[in-house]
Amino acid sequence: MEQRILGKTGRTVSVVGLGTWQLGADWGSVDQAEAGRILAAAVDAGVTFFDTADVYGDGRSEQTIGAYLAANPGLDITVATKMGRRVEQQPENYSLANFRQWVDRSRRNLQTDCLDLVQLHCPPTAVYSRPEVYDALDTLVSEGAIRNYGVSVERTDEALEAISHGGTATVQIILNAFRLKPLEEVLPAAQAAGVGIIARVPLASGLLSGKYSRDTSFAADDHRNYNRNGAAFDVGETFSGVDFEQGLQAVAEFGNLVPAGATTAQAAIAWIAAQDGVSTVIPGARNQDQARSNAAAAAAVPSVGPDFTNGVRDIYDRYFREAVHPRW
Repeated sequence: MEQRILGKTGRTVSVVGLGTWQLGADWGSVDQAEAGRILAAAVDAGVTFFDTADVYGDGRSEQTIGAYLAANPGLDITVATKMGRRVEQQPENYSLANFRQWVDRSRRNLQTDCLDLVQLHCPPTAVYSRPEVYDALDTLVSEGAIRNYGVSVERTDEALEAISHGGTATVQIILNAFRLKPLEEVLPAAQAAGVGIIARVPLASGLLSGKYSRDTSFAADDHRNYNRNGAAFDVGETFSGVDFEQGLQAVAEFGNLVPAGATTAQAAIAWIAAQDGVSTVIPGARNQDQARSNAAAAAAVPSVGPDFTNGVRDIYDRYFREAVHPRW
């Protein structure tokens, strides 16, 4: 699989990585043995980048990755984790003392002395512009607890603020065919600053797989059930913030753009990977077949050219721009 430089980390990572929220919580029940097999299937398919967070299953996702890597020493895998969502979301909680505690917990979970990449996990907007936050992160780098740091954001203005701070190595942001705003300013700014872009929610919580219908149901503990109106966290994390039934209509049109030999999901992932400035795309997987199929999307990147992009923009403009563009 194609490898790209991950921003200021200087590390090379696969253009399609693996998001591991599904291996922790909020997507229905998780079988831990299967979770390990999903990681193995992704690696066998060429994936060299795992994204996790300390809040996924309250550490379960990190622990699964840590156990897998401990059992498979020598793998060249970059692991990015995230911190900050396990406490009340107040800017003052983003302090060096808390960072040290959170990082130490993640190091134990991941069974490593030094974390490859730690990202602030969609904190309150004010956090991104506080110099003391970046000073604290720089301290963790100098102490050898983390190698690099970045941010995960909800909004483009948050991304632009983080990019303006010299130590920021990466920005993780929602980018998919139903969320195009990052293409306008965030990706160009990141490229100019040498900051890596990690594209998350690439399938709009599965909508862009083309496998859902009005009759699709989700488990009670699946965020696609309980967070459709933003009851638990930012509604943009669920179906990219678009109305489910409207999304179904749009993905039916999106399916007409898919090139021969690719699935709808693979085309959606490949199109993101084809955008200038994207370092890696991190679809999740509920089983081994999904992990393999998502990784195979890398081969479809050359087939999603200008005509495909024009079609994506047309669908976005007609279905989502008015509701989505001003909000995120």
